[in-house]
Amino acid sequence: MKRSPQSTQRQKTAGRLAFCAVMLMSVAACSFAPPYERPALPVAAGYAQAQGASDAVSAAHLSAAQLDWRDYFADPQLRGLIEQALRNNLDLRLAALRIDEARAAYQIQGSALLPTAGVSANGTRSLVPGDLNLLGRPVISGQYQAGVGLASWEIDFWGRIRSLKDAALESYLASEEAHRAVTLSLITQVAQTWLGLRELDERIALAKQTADSRAESLRIFQRRVEVGATSRLDLTQVEVLWQQAGTLLSQLEQQRATQAHALELLLGSPPQWDAAAQRPHDEELLRELAPGLPSDLLENRPDIIAAEHRLKAANANIGAARAAFFPQVTLTGVFGTASSQLDGLFGGGSRAWNFAPSISLPIFDSGLRQANLELSEVRRDEAVVQYEQSIQAAFRDVLDALSARSALEEQVRTLRATQAAQDERARLAKLRYDNGAAAFLEVLDAQRDQLAAQQLLVQTRHALLSSRVALYAALGGGSRPVPTPDPLVPQAGQEITRSP
Repeated sequence: MKRSPQSTQRQKTAGRLAFCAVMLMSVAACSFAPPYERPALPVAAGYAQAQGASDAVSAAHLSAAQLDWRDYFADPQLRGLIEQALRNNLDLRLAALRIDEARAAYQIQGSALLPTAGVSANGTRSLVPGDLNLLGRPVISGQYQAGVGLASWEIDFWGRIRSLKDAALESYLASEEAHRAVTLSLITQVAQTWLGLRELDERIALAKQTADSRAESLRIFQRRVEVGATSRLDLTQVEVLWQQAGTLLSQLEQQRATQAHALELLLGSPPQWDAAAQRPHDEELLRELAPGLPSDLLENRPDIIAAEHRLKAANANIGAARAAFFPQVTLTGVFGTASSQLDGLFGGGSRAWNFAPSISLPIFDSGLRQANLELSEVRRDEAVVQYEQSIQAAFRDVLDALSARSALEEQVRTLRATQAAQDERARLAKLRYDNGAAAFLEVLDAQRDQLAAQQLLVQTRHALLSSRVALYAALGGGSRPVPTPDPLVPQAGQEITRSP
């Protein structure tokens, strides 16, 4: 069948429009965003504390980034509490909602790169009086249209929209890392709070044991005073010891209640645990870690990774601000049918189309675009400083944890020997008093120092465990196993594959 000249002309026009659209989209691939360069590491190349004897076998230890928290914490009760917190904690839930918010913002920004098409239909009927038209009599007219329309679509010649999309992507990735940082912080806080409860339970048990022992001594000395075997001064001194033990016990119980309330807040619900469950020894509770190098923090610490994504977002915003100095080109069009009668809307010869490109460039804006560019550059410089601050803070966290671990290991060894000496001193002082070779004041001092040494050893042991938890968090514990990426959102530097 031979085609009409009008049909051939329409096909040629459509072909030209399609070719122009492809060319426009290919030209719109440029970007004025400055090339991103990671700032130099603002810290030393290694950890001085990692050269000590305690790290001599660090090569055999595991990297914190490779060690999931379920493997790092050996106590089943602690693992259960962490899982409870990950289910119920409100701060973590808020961080997850911020991920959804950033994801939606990214998808909104990315949709601006492609045109928006829609179906529209409208009709009008109007009456024009005779004195307002050439016929001299009233005229009723109508107009009906239906078609597929292209809304105002900006051709991204200079990469403005693409830069905004890249900034939104980096903000989304930063929100994901912020969620991981909140998760790691929550795990650490639960572990530290649980260790605090564990410490207070041990100190309370020692205080109860001491209070019971001194209550029995008080009963014995009361009987001795009654039979005239000792003086009331000795009785008073024993009573002071008993009261001191009771006061310490009351203080520790109050501290434990406060610690339990803090744990319940972290968990988001009352703790679910078995108080009678057997607990592993200190050596079995946590695994040893290799500190690695400061440069590893750039890949392992979620807060540093989030700061770098925010820096990249600020860098992309500079490209959008620069592109605003160039003309903005938009396309609007519609293809469909039009008729003066509703029943003729889809009849022959009713085909209609409209294509309306436009270009705009502000000539005078009182320095608005220049100020916007300067603002984006200052924000990029602020992001650089914040990124370097994050690295320095992480470096300090690791140094603090390493120095605390090294010092506390030595303190625990010293305090174990001190407690053994104090136990022996208290035994000998009591023996000397029973044999009449010493005053009871010697026994009093020995027992006071014995209780203080016991309490200090428990505190130092748990401070050592706390420093190891802090080291796990400072090194970005559990960050190396990367979760499965979201298929809807690409990783940095990748593009979304859209179906036609």
